[in-house]
Amino acid sequence: MDSVPLWVQLLALVLLTATSAFFSISETALMALNRHRVKHMARRGSRLAQTTLWLLERTDQMLSVILIANTLINALITALVTSIAISAFGNNEQVLTIATAVVAFFLIVFAEITPKVIGATYPERIALPASFVIRLLLFLGRPAIWFVNLFVQRLLNMLRVRTGSAARDQRLSPDELRSMVLEGGNFIPVKHRSILLNLFDLEQVTVEDVMTPRAQIESLNLSVPADEIKHQLTTCYHNKLLVHEGEVNQIVGILHVRKAMALLNQIDELTADHFRELLTAPYFIPPETDLFTQLQYFQENKERLAVIVDEYGEVQGLVTLDDIIEEMVGEFTTSTPGATRADQFGWDSKGECLLEGSTSLRDINKRLGLSLPLDGPKTLNGLLLEVLQEIPEASVSLKLSDCVIEIVQAQEQVIKMVKLYRPKA
Repeated sequence: MDSVPLWVQLLALVLLTATSAFFSISETALMALNRHRVKHMARRGSRLAQTTLWLLERTDQMLSVILIANTLINALITALVTSIAISAFGNNEQVLTIATAVVAFFLIVFAEITPKVIGATYPERIALPASFVIRLLLFLGRPAIWFVNLFVQRLLNMLRVRTGSAARDQRLSPDELRSMVLEGGNFIPVKHRSILLNLFDLEQVTVEDVMTPRAQIESLNLSVPADEIKHQLTTCYHNKLLVHEGEVNQIVGILHVRKAMALLNQIDELTADHFRELLTAPYFIPPETDLFTQLQYFQENKERLAVIVDEYGEVQGLVTLDDIIEEMVGEFTTSTPGATRADQFGWDSKGECLLEGSTSLRDINKRLGLSLPLDGPKTLNGLLLEVLQEIPEASVSLKLSDCVIEIVQAQEQVIKMVKLYRPKA
């Protein structure tokens, strides 16, 4: 090396260090890359992304070429620095020790830590362009890679480490997808993110959580006089009515109000039998059915309304296709007069909210930002009765989930009106 000018050796040292840094930064960037984003770019026709995916499908070969090249270059750097030190200061143990320490520090700072931190910070910017160079080196170094992998594969087999497609399978679970949606807040509009998160919750929410309770169902009783049936039909707010004879558990079918109104204009002397001819068979479901399953049932059975009954056949409520859609995208239908809907209440200027006892706990949590328990009763009345273990008098207050709840009116077996006070921050 004495015949090689010092400036040439220093230039070679700089070039070798830069090459070593390139392999270090490429390795980290390729491993830190978001593969799902790269797959999306590849499907859109990006050649760089397609090349990167090709490498990621051959991780063992890719790492082999990077590590073989990096190890050889680092060995050359060590030899070159030692040669320069001996040429400048002579051949003695102290010079060799100092040269070894200097080259180790030099490689750690400039060829390892700094490039890898940059690669982990900007993986996409670095990995995509670097993939072309790595792929070219992989073809040129196939013999060396094959020889090294002979020993590597034997060792992996001994350790029972799988390197096939099963080991590279990165399918995401629903919880992982949910986390990705939450973390992608800067890229997904708020409304879109809300709909996606609601979709993930469909399997955790049951029809009992979104149903119209039995006490709020608008139904038609065929056992009453015909004039009363006509009056109810002309004043109803729905296009389909639950029809029963006597008490509500004796359901005989579902009546399409438009067909019934047409019948009113055609026949003067109407009887209950005329309406029975227009009925369609009721569709019954248990309260534990999750919304995703029920949505599939609606689609398969060509239904839009289902009656929810408990294990004793007692009617608990009804759920419609619109209820499930609103659970995904939010409220969009017009509220019927007298109904308590999620978009009709909120905190007032004093931090108070007056609610009916029949209000759904899920609606309260959504609209008021509370965390009342949902694993038991579904309404505010049911929750308070469960906690108090008795029918309370008015003006009783209690605290649940940091929210003070005052019972304003209790009548017979139910709590009618309740006032909530906003929790202090």
